[in-house]
Amino acid sequence: QVQLAESGGGLVQAGGSLGLSCAASGPTFSDHAMGWFRQAPGKEREFVAAISWSGSSTHYANSVEGRFTISRDNAKNTVYLQMNSLKPEDTAVYYCAGTTEAYLTVATPKVRAYDYWGQGTQVTVSS
Repeated sequence: QVQLAESGGGLVQAGGSLGLSCAASGPTFSDHAMGWFRQAPGKEREFVAAISWSGSSTHYANSVEGRFTISRDNAKNTVYLQMNSLKPEDTAVYYCAGTTEAYLTVATPKVRAYDYWGQGTQVTVSS
């Protein structure tokens, strides 16, 4: 029943910033831990960041730690990804995803932990 839709992708220069949004239609959005993944052409889908149901806990891939920030607003049924100091290697389609769990676990960085996926939004970072 949960449906996710990403927005906010675009083209930016290296060192720039971009903010992504993910709108959820499910009535139990606040019960789910949420994550962001990305996938470049010909590459595996890669974990980026995750956030617990309340927003009290977050987890980041080493490649984005200190540059990206995940947050959520349960009143708006929305999760965000603020991306700063962007690098060309950040170029990918970014996907919003939801788990069936409320909290972050050891499986949080794994694709298999997520049951709900958006269609993705393109982020391109130029040199």
